[in-house]
Amino acid sequence: MTFGPPPADFGDLAPAHGPAWTAPSPTERALFEAKARGDWVAYYETLAAVELYVELRPDKADDEAFYPLFHHDPRTGGRWLHLYTTGMLPAPDPHHRFEWASLDWFATAPWATAPNPPSLVVDPGTPCEAVLPPLPPHNAGWTQIAARAGTPRYKMCLRALHAGGALHGPVAHGLALGALLSVTNGEFWNTMAHHGEGYRTERERLRDWWGVTSRPDWLSMLHQLLAVEQRSDVWEFVLDLRHSIARDFGGQVDTAYWKQAAAKVLRARAQPRTVLTADGVSTTEPRPADEVAAEIEGVHRLIGRITRYEARMRADGLLAEGRHVTSVDAWDLGRAPNMARWGLAARFGSLKEAESAVRAASAAATRSYRSWQDFSAGYALGRCLHFDEEEFGRWYTEMVSAHRILMEDPGSPWRNIPFK
Repeated sequence: MTFGPPPADFGDLAPAHGPAWTAPSPTERALFEAKARGDWVAYYETLAAVELYVELRPDKADDEAFYPLFHHDPRTGGRWLHLYTTGMLPAPDPHHRFEWASLDWFATAPWATAPNPPSLVVDPGTPCEAVLPPLPPHNAGWTQIAARAGTPRYKMCLRALHAGGALHGPVAHGLALGALLSVTNGEFWNTMAHHGEGYRTERERLRDWWGVTSRPDWLSMLHQLLAVEQRSDVWEFVLDLRHSIARDFGGQVDTAYWKQAAAKVLRARAQPRTVLTADGVSTTEPRPADEVAAEIEGVHRLIGRITRYEARMRADGLLAEGRHVTSVDAWDLGRAPNMARWGLAARFGSLKEAESAVRAASAAATRSYRSWQDFSAGYALGRCLHFDEEEFGRWYTEMVSAHRILMEDPGSPWRNIPFK
């Protein structure tokens, strides 16, 4: 199969660009360089390996079926379909929604083989723009290349936008809090103008994982995460107790003593107390002894789980030797920036609202933690207490891998943005 350059009559679509252009990501750089040397096989191989986003028809954006928005050329009467690589997507707004598909999907879509198929233009108006040759017979070659490339997917890798993404300052710091999840999912860690997996996919993510199906739901969940109301108060109780003991006495806290102290506090809380209410001063009833005993037993089990996770985290380098987790606030504060971006991608909120939430997460995290490593350990412990059940499965191993990438990669935000 032969791959040629864009048709000559479309040459006026590609504006001149100066040599100082900075590609947003390696994808756009690869397209630009392949185009510059006329290597159209490499151009298509790059397209086949990445997500290609297309705008959805506004009236069909929420339909189950996929309805791309076709543009009409008044000069020829033909149809155009604009394809965008991730780094070239326009900023999200309420009126334009995008979803991604693979090059193979565009090659085999029903309209691709119909009479008068649309013309496809990649990253219109940019230095890596190209108008693809008419679909038949070239789309057969696209399918061959796509089969070799496989489904575009990024997992456990650090990705960043080098142009158009936050790299320094409070917004970048806030986005870096969410980098453990960004690396795990293979998403750009620093995109504030976020489209994620696409409008419909992001809505599905919020619905299936968070129960968020509307703007009020999103605002409520974002508030809860920023106020660290999603993480367990019991987790924070036992960690705060240990931290207080360590601060008061200095050094490590014996697990047996930690358990004894927790039992003492819980028994004291169960006793009658004098409280001031709207109706005046009253005395609370003592809690049943069996109920208190069950609570103490549960807290003791939790302390055991925490100490075992911490021992494994030290062995794997996620937690420094001699250190312990002081708080799991990171479990909420690390998800808050991603929740802000997901809501933007799902069109539940604005860019201004999302950025404000990211800044708030940044400020809260610096009040609770001293370093990226401390923050990472708090996030990992919260994730494992929530999901892992001491299986040390993917909920744990993913955190170890993501932590190592962020602590060791020279391009990591954790290596280039001071925590405080």
